[in-house]
Amino acid sequence: MSRRALSVESFKVMDVLHRANELQADGHDVIHCEVGQPETGAPNRVASAAVEALTEPQIMGYTDAFGLLALRQKISEHYTKKYNLEESIPTSRIVVTTGSSGGFLLAFTACFDAGDFVAIASSGYPCYRNILSALGCNLINIAVNESFKLTATELQEEIDRRQVSGDIAIKGLILSSPSNPTGAMLDPSELKELCELCDNNGIQFLSDEIYHGISYGKKESTALDFSDKAVVINSFSKYYSMTGWRLGWMIIPENLTEPINALQQNMFISAPTISQTAAINCWDDDTIEELERHVAKYRISRSVVLEQLKKIAELDSKNIAPADGGFYIYVDLGEQNVTHGFGSIALCKALLEEELVAFTPGNDFEDPAGTLGDRRLRISYAGGVDTVKTAMERLLRFWPTWLARVKAAKLPS
Repeated sequence: MSRRALSVESFKVMDVLHRANELQADGHDVIHCEVGQPETGAPNRVASAAVEALTEPQIMGYTDAFGLLALRQKISEHYTKKYNLEESIPTSRIVVTTGSSGGFLLAFTACFDAGDFVAIASSGYPCYRNILSALGCNLINIAVNESFKLTATELQEEIDRRQVSGDIAIKGLILSSPSNPTGAMLDPSELKELCELCDNNGIQFLSDEIYHGISYGKKESTALDFSDKAVVINSFSKYYSMTGWRLGWMIIPENLTEPINALQQNMFISAPTISQTAAINCWDDDTIEELERHVAKYRISRSVVLEQLKKIAELDSKNIAPADGGFYIYVDLGEQNVTHGFGSIALCKALLEEELVAFTPGNDFEDPAGTLGDRRLRISYAGGVDTVKTAMERLLRFWPTWLARVKAAKLPS
């Protein structure tokens, strides 16, 4: 077995899901709030289009490496309409990928070499760290600020620190807005400043925008508004509710079209043809109306979680991330509510085994060299209003017993 394979950490949320599924298979009523899995399936028109395509005499063979032209045209039109871009995006710069995960692999291998230093946010999506590490890149974990954001201010501080200490310069930055796990969103001015700082310092910026479409009042901006060098990664999994269809896309600068074309041909050949064929219908009026109803339900579920968390007096409201977008609430339990051996990892395990509620501990999202991961946890409210109501009722019932365990563990032996 390769050292590379042995060095890659598991995706902890999938470990939680595995145990939750075991309990469910044994007949237990498990409440799933661990994964970002929408309760709804693909939009009706999309699902129908897939059935129609399979019943027609079509081969469903390979597509062009960059994807069906009709789908790429739809994506280009989507950007022009949603973000009011001054110029439409050429389809030659649009790559249809095998989920956003396929996009990450293509982007990382096209932009970075083994040994390069790539910055990520802590708190941030764990697969950035795990894939980059597998590719031999060095990770720079930059702590988010009090608003749970990584902005140009934090990046500039790291640039300055590295210059003073003589460390190797940052080659790239990948960041999501809205963020997984925090839900925090960069304001348009913050995104603009970050793009400009990256461009001025030769830092390749990868903007993960897969939660666009799921926001609660704040304006969504794309890095394409502010930079022609940024790589934008998106997906049909979240807003479009098509997780298992394994379909995403990238918008790439001109200089990356040839290398990414070669990488796509060799790594994936093309994204799944049936998924591409169906996804052409994602921007039909009926489909968008259906998807917006999903967002309305996410908004209600978000409110349920936030209101119930207010009932836990021991939680400082400043330690709850803003949840501007996406479908997660990220909570810092605070130092007083944890102790050695009784952190968020132990809490999530006990909550699952005793109350049958699955949350994700923060060690998936934080710098492994630090301790914040065992003080934080993520609650997904993608699974529906009734699901989160039950989950929060069980959490409130469990919480006093948790405090008693922490108190007992702090007593001198």
